[in-house]
Amino acid sequence: MGYNVRIGMGLNYSGGFAETVEEVADLERAGLDIAFVPEAYSFDAVSQLGYLAAKTSTIQLASGIFQIYTRTPSLTAMTAAGLDFVSDGRFVMGIGASGPQVIEGFHGVKYDAPLGRTREVVEICRQVWRREKVVHDGKYYQIPLPAEKGTGLGKPLKLINHPVRERIPIIIASLGPKNVALTAEIAEGWEPIFYYPEKAADVWGEPLAAGKAKRDPELGELDVYASPVLAIGDDVDHMLDWVRPNIALYVGGMGAKGKNFYNDLAVRYGYAKEAETIQDLYLAGKKEEAAAAVPDELVRAVSLIGPESYVAERVAAFAESGVTALNVTPLAADRAGRVALIEKLRTICG
Repeated sequence: MGYNVRIGMGLNYSGGFAETVEEVADLERAGLDIAFVPEAYSFDAVSQLGYLAAKTSTIQLASGIFQIYTRTPSLTAMTAAGLDFVSDGRFVMGIGASGPQVIEGFHGVKYDAPLGRTREVVEICRQVWRREKVVHDGKYYQIPLPAEKGTGLGKPLKLINHPVRERIPIIIASLGPKNVALTAEIAEGWEPIFYYPEKAADVWGEPLAAGKAKRDPELGELDVYASPVLAIGDDVDHMLDWVRPNIALYVGGMGAKGKNFYNDLAVRYGYAKEAETIQDLYLAGKKEEAAAAVPDELVRAVSLIGPESYVAERVAAFAESGVTALNVTPLAADRAGRVALIEKLRTICG
């Protein structure tokens, strides 16, 4: 075995920082390459990332994700540069648009133009990291703010500190064709949700090719971070049912009819009828029925659940479809179980 695929894992953002550090140290020894700290509407991700940076030495640390609407582009760049500094160059910046439920419902910020804003945020971040005087005249961000929109006292400034790196790797979480094309054009990494290896080329092949055609060669090859749930063993098939509610939540509940990115993805995978049923049930409050309606084939395809030989076959399928990193969610009751799963996956991935 051995597919030269890196292993990542999203950390629990609702637990204590000290406990998380202890677990990350064990996971690092087990072969984990990169740890992602989510940022939803709990504690901010930066606090935990800074704490982890001070308590670890080799593992990469990533935001998973910074929402593009919740910080100014310059603050996003400053934050990333600070995290890269305290981690000695181990930080990877994951960004994404999130969704209107969180952006408008929790932050009170209008959810608009995710595509255009993402491009401008990346452009501004890279200016800041290069320690250039930040001058940006975009559709969504103007730096310095024009006199007619402010006091007229703003002037171009550059970051005071010298960043560890002038180009911190950026991973963009994206799903729609235009967003994926943009990601392939401007980012070092792409993180899709519910990645289905056998159907990835049909769904994302064209936008990936379109984006890569415009890609700066200096960015290197695009890293692809799939996010399967992980359980390895001869008696783990029942855990497939643990995955269904999460898929149902996204496909059924993350947005209204016609405004749900994840439902659109299920449709593009060929499950239009099932996606409609899941959404109808979920929006009617029938969450258990919605979960039961998630097709078996879809659950298995986007997960790594089964005997070691089967998981190895699925890892091969992910790798052959272009995946370079598996950002897994281990299904285990405790820290020891999660560490054991990462050790097994490390053996498979090489």
